[in-house]
Amino acid sequence: MKADFHPEYKESVIQCSCGAVIQTRSTSPDMRVGICSSCHPFFTGEQRFVDTAGRVDKFTQRYGSAKARRVAPKPSAVAEEPAKPAEAVAEATEATEATEATEATEAAAEASS
Repeated sequence: MKADFHPEYKESVIQCSCGAVIQTRSTSPDMRVGICSSCHPFFTGEQRFVDTAGRVDKFTQRYGSAKARRVAPKPSAVAEEPAKPAEAVAEATEATEATEATEATEAAAEASS
């Protein structure tokens, strides 16, 4: 092995934003972290949101809360036909009218011959 090749492995302090201090060993002398095992929702069991610019509120207003979605009744087994947009209805009507006009023109041409 080469001498003086590996970084120095020394005592290190990790400080979390919640105030927890963890003593360990590392190649970095001191570290600051935003979340640790003392405050992470997976380990604490509590749910906390870090709301940036009201995104959580915006999501809740748009889609509702998870609790409200669980309580809502399930849709019936018979599904309704989805409503068609007005443009699709207009296009279908125009296509039907064009087909009927073509058929009427062909029938008139056959009758005259």
